[in-house]
Amino acid sequence: MSYFVTGGTGFIGRFLIGNLLKRKGSIHVLVRKASLKKFEAMAKKEGWDPKRVIAVAGDMTAASCGLTAAQIRALAGKIQHFFHLAAIYDLTASADEQKAANIDGTQHALDLAAALKVKCFHHASSIAAAGLYPGVFREDMFDEAEGLDDPYLRTKHDSEGLVRAEKRVKWRIYRPGMVVGHSKTGEMDKIDGPYYFFTFLKKLREMLPPWMPTLGIEGGRINVVPVDFVVDAMDHIAHKPKLDGHCFHLTDPEPMRVGEVLNTFARAGHAPEMTMRIDARMFAFVPGGVRMAVGNLPPIKRFIGMLLRDFKIPKEVLKFITYPTRFDNRETERALKGSGISVPKLDDYAWRLWDYWERHLDPDLFVDRSLKGKVKGKVVLITGGSSGIGLSTAQRVAEAGATTIIVARGEEELFKARDAMKKAGGKVFAYTADLADMASCDALVSQVLADHGHVDILINNAGRSIRRSIEASYDRFHDFERTMQLNYFGSIRLIMGFMPTMTQRRKGHVINISSIGVLANSPRFSAYVASKAALDAFSRCAQGELSGKGISFTTINMPLVKTPMIAPTKMYDSVPTLSPEEAADLLVKAIIEKPSRIATRLGIFAALINAVAPKAYEVVMSTAFELFPDSAAAKGDRKALKDEQPSNEQIAFASLMRGVHW
Repeated sequence: MSYFVTGGTGFIGRFLIGNLLKRKGSIHVLVRKASLKKFEAMAKKEGWDPKRVIAVAGDMTAASCGLTAAQIRALAGKIQHFFHLAAIYDLTASADEQKAANIDGTQHALDLAAALKVKCFHHASSIAAAGLYPGVFREDMFDEAEGLDDPYLRTKHDSEGLVRAEKRVKWRIYRPGMVVGHSKTGEMDKIDGPYYFFTFLKKLREMLPPWMPTLGIEGGRINVVPVDFVVDAMDHIAHKPKLDGHCFHLTDPEPMRVGEVLNTFARAGHAPEMTMRIDARMFAFVPGGVRMAVGNLPPIKRFIGMLLRDFKIPKEVLKFITYPTRFDNRETERALKGSGISVPKLDDYAWRLWDYWERHLDPDLFVDRSLKGKVKGKVVLITGGSSGIGLSTAQRVAEAGATTIIVARGEEELFKARDAMKKAGGKVFAYTADLADMASCDALVSQVLADHGHVDILINNAGRSIRRSIEASYDRFHDFERTMQLNYFGSIRLIMGFMPTMTQRRKGHVINISSIGVLANSPRFSAYVASKAALDAFSRCAQGELSGKGISFTTINMPLVKTPMIAPTKMYDSVPTLSPEEAADLLVKAIIEKPSRIATRLGIFAALINAVAPKAYEVVMSTAFELFPDSAAAKGDRKALKDEQPSNEQIAFASLMRGVHW
């Protein structure tokens, strides 16, 4: 017995070939010339016998599938079963692409099957041929299909219509449900169907603990079947006598609702389940015109579009959330009776699908997460780049191939850092500027734009910290002015200077070095924390305005770092701090991932406690205030500065609240 298979290198096709090899006979597989190497690699990987699995060069888009007259003569009368699997199974493909593959391709396959005088033509259709029929769709129904406006649904329906009208060869039609990976191995070749929601579930898992109840949707019933059931059923039915001219629904007789399916995969991926699910049909009482008008409002469209892009869900998928069709499969059940072939329960193999997706298909796996991939050839400007966090970060990005610009006040130290990085092979430029002086900021912006044209990544790292209680600051209002001048106004001046070219180019990234003190509300740092909090607030506002123009903002609530800025407070010599290199790791993460915020768990916990129980948190902060008095430096006592040593209680408290400024 001999077979001819189109789409043999596709997902269903290669599993079907594996099944057919268990029977006797040769298998001829239609392969485009450009894909012959891919076919050979697949055949080797699958362990196909090259004497039995034979590539036939051709093209589905050409007449008779591109076979020559000689090829047709050589195969005529020798093929018993012709399996037509080649098609586009992609909701996002264009209408022209789907017509060429699904309709024209099917006609070419029928013409070839007739020329080869095959015994039976087996057409892999889809439940999509029913369109969006409201109710139960039987296997003997076809013309009753409704809601075929979508190109995918229309072309699947019309291609099946060509087979039904065929008089030259006998045929059998198979309508699989939504095909997912192998129930035994989880293997899948692309993201499709329920897989589109896996990224959303993964993000949910990262944000919330598994026990956290969430709100979700109920939706219609979605028919999910694993690929091994589809090929086993197709293989069995194809070789069973007296079934020509019949259609078979390869579907789950007990389909689950969309909400149940998502919860099944949530359990498989250890994500929180949607405890309360809203049935989308409850909105049916709203007139369609009203729903359409609301959905077409620019803010609504933009918000939905942003969510779909973030979760990598094609908008075409949304119409299937309220899928209205159920499928009767009595013909299939009769044909499979006694074979032992049945649809396994999704609960039994969902974990295999999730595991395979997470290891092989998760889009995050294919994102270049190297610093080099993010900054090579880009212009990165770092303020405070001659020492500490700024220098460590500059060294990293310069090594990764960025055009690195470092800015600082002190010329000698700045140029020394530049020369060392250039000697190591980096493309580094140094500019002196006093960022507390707005005229100096403007001059820096003008010179950098004149020399480099634009800045891709702006890192506002330069800053000033003052540790002094409010009572000790009554006559030192200039402390508040100078911290605000550098930490806030200086940073804003640079952002406003470089932003026009960023928005014009529709790409740019601003990274602001803030403080854990903004989250923890550290006593004695009112001047410093207020200036950083102002920058935080500006960034949150700017994100809303500029994210649609391709601009990203990242705020890093940096914990205590051992730099010259904290040197006057001798107590910090004895408490846990980050090194400049460890702090630079956070900046590298910001460059690569572009999150809105990077903060330590302690910082987030402190902000949460302050929001939930502000009075209790006030007691903790008051205790810390009493425990950590003003330093000798803050009091201006140079003599006491030499002898200043932290107490054991101070060290213990600072270790408990690791990284917080006290």
